[in-house]
Amino acid sequence: MTPIAFVLAALFLQGQPAAEAAAAPPPSAEADAAAAPEEAPFPTGAPRDDYQFVAWCYGSLRGYLDLHDKVMPEVTRIESTYRPPDRKLSDDLAVYADMQKAGKAQLKDFQAAMTAAEKASLKPINTAGAAAVAKGHDIWRITPDVTPARLAQEWMSWALPARCETTAKALKSNATLLGGAFKINETTETPPAESQASPTPAPTDAPPSTDPAAPLLDAPKPETPQAAGR
Repeated sequence: MTPIAFVLAALFLQGQPAAEAAAAPPPSAEADAAAAPEEAPFPTGAPRDDYQFVAWCYGSLRGYLDLHDKVMPEVTRIESTYRPPDRKLSDDLAVYADMQKAGKAQLKDFQAAMTAAEKASLKPINTAGAAAVAKGHDIWRITPDVTPARLAQEWMSWALPARCETTAKALKSNATLLGGAFKINETTETPPAESQASPTPAPTDAPPSTDPAAPLLDAPKPETPQAAGR
């Protein structure tokens, strides 16, 4: 090997580690990606728009609370039959009363978030909100062949999706801070050109119809009920 070739080969080998190091991502970026919390998934069939999703959460929670008096006799029977040795029946039943109180407080939070969004929106959105409330409430509609025991087990095992509370807080905060600049995702078809030229309707202060009727027990059952084993 000639002296010139030897020098060129040495320079080439020295440059290799530097190139590999430059291609590697910064350690801090990898650490940040690993530390980022995983976002809670959307419940099946729930709207993706924040405002309508919070309305859906309101409806599903409202339906859960509405079933309390209907299912509690069977819940009490189940709790009485399958008793852990280290707990009192009265303590376990008290949990359901506490959940009712907490659920009613959450309904107020959801209502406040929806109202803030409606006031900040440049056009009426409460009709879409009312439809989302009804859709959420519909998860508690079941068929007559569902036994009281199965209904009670499903009710006992249900939990409000974790995404509901975080989305409601963000919705209220964004609507309050942005005011007239607040927008929700469009889910309806684009109107004709002549309709687009019409003046923007004034904002509405009316809250959505967020108190639907009690569940209809003869309507279709949810597609994928989750029953809790007792």
